[in-house]
Parts: sequence; structure tokens; C-alpha cells
Amino acid sequence: MAGLQGRDFLSLADFDSNEVGHILSMASQLKAKKLSLRCDRVLGLLFTKASTRTRVSFTVAMYQLGGQVIDLNPNVTQVSRGEPVQDTARVLDRYLDILAVRTFAQQELETFARYAKIPVINALTDLEHPCQVLADLMTIQENFGNLAGLTLTYVGDGNNVANSLMLGCALTGMNVRIATPSGYEPNAAIIEQARNLAAGKSEVIFTHDPQAAAKDAHVLYTDVWASMGQEQEAENRMPVFQPYQINDELIDLADNEAIVLHCLPAHRGEEITDAAMEGSHSRIWDQAENRMHVQKALLASLLGTD
Repeated sequence: MAGLQGRDFLSLADFDSNEVGHILSMASQLKAKKLSLRCDRVLGLLFTKASTRTRVSFTVAMYQLGGQVIDLNPNVTQVSRGEPVQDTARVLDRYLDILAVRTFAQQELETFARYAKIPVINALTDLEHPCQVLADLMTIQENFGNLAGLTLTYVGDGNNVANSLMLGCALTGMNVRIATPSGYEPNAAIIEQARNLAAGKSEVIFTHDPQAAAKDAHVLYTDVWASMGQEQEAENRMPVFQPYQINDELIDLADNEAIVLHCLPAHRGEEITDAAMEGSHSRIWDQAENRMHVQKALLASLLGTD
């Protein structure tokens, strides 16, 4: 889609429903080897936060497109010594064709995008994880054929994944139910944004009752109870979040054909049981694989192909 070339991808709300659909369609064709693309460019990965799936999937995706990847580890660059973001952004803009940033503050990501003319991708911030949700939507579509009218239930912490799921579901006509303990709801501004996007097409529902949220849902989704940077809070969160575990009892409340998703890494026995991860409803490993396919489609769309 020519309209995506040269754009940033800082939030799922940066794309409209047709553009999201284009990325998902291209990713599915790439996965099925029905489409071959060539994109001989250079991707920079600037990751302040630790990463397995995001780092490897972006790297493999770019290599498979025929491009190259530079891992800009902050610990061995001037970023770790306090070089201003705008200075780093303007220099990298002269060297790279596209940049994926994984950091804490959304504002830092937006500063990179403001000062760099090349496309900038949100590879995760504390506010959003849009590339993950593209893979989630692809996985759901693989299982159900269509997205519109389905219901996704997310249980746990109202974190960056929950924020992006609300936007992704709203854009694709899915109903989304978010079940969190009191005080752990998603970002208020994104809630309003998601409701505006969903208006007249689907529902965005919040509850503190995980059982009610799971009733007849087509997708059950969770994430860790303490995200990166919240490790010191983990012990105090455990008793608060225990009722929000995905287990056999919660799965039994969902639709008979429901699938279980987790963005990983998982703390087995906490937010999800071993049985739920390894059971017949789980599509977690397909979901992880699909990170590579959607990111390949995203890179090709933002850069254009040779």
C-alpha cells in the first residue's frame, strides 16, 4: 500500500482499518509463501529494554527481505552516556533507512520520530506494543477467518499490551473486554480513543470480574502481572491478580472454540497455567511466529520494495 510508505508506526491508531487489513493480508501471504518481496535496506534496532521475540523477529524479517540489521545496543553507544535523543535521531537518520525503538517512555519514541525523517517503529514502550497486537490479530484471523464480531477478553494488568489490544480490536470491529483489578485499568486516553474508533461497530467493555468477561469469549488473552520496570512490585501484585489467571476454569466459560493467547514471556503458574499454555486451545506459539510475518509486512510497507 503506497500510502504507508515513509510513515511512522508509533501506535496502532496511526493506521486505519484498511491499512491494518493490508498489513495482515500481506503477512498471511508472506507466511504462506504466496508473496515474495525484496527490500535491500538497513534497519536499526535501538532497544533500551530487554527483548527476545521482538529483536529476533525483526532481525530475521529484515534479512529475509534482503536487507541488513544494525543492533544499536544502548550500552555501547553514546545513548548510555546521555546524548540527547534528538541528536541521536538526526545522526541515525543519515545512516539508516528505518529504525525500530524499544524503550520506556512513549515521549522518547515520539522525539525520535520528530527529529528523524526515516520511518520509526514502536517496538514497545510502556504505553503501547502495536507490533505485538498486529501478530495477535493475524493469529485470531488464521483461526476464525474474520475478525469483525468476535470477542476478545483480556485479563490481568491494564498495561501496554492491553492498551494496544483495545485499539486493534476497535479498528477491526472486534469486541474487547478488559478485566483488571481495581486501580490497574488501561490508559484513560487510549480507552477514550478506542471507544471512538469502535463507535457503531463494536464494544469496549471494562470489568473487575474475570469470569463475566470470559463468558462466551472467542479469545482469552493475558500478559505478565508485573511488566519490565515493575519487578519490585511483583510480590505485592501476586495476591491481587491471582483471580485473573487463565486456567481450565476460565477456559470452560469461554466459547467452545476459544483460543488462548499470551504475548510472552510467561510466568507459568502465575498469570497462566501450564495446562492452558500447552492445551488444545493454545495458539501461543503460532502467535509468537506471527511476529516475524507481520513485521516483515510492516517493514516492506513502510519502506517500499525493490
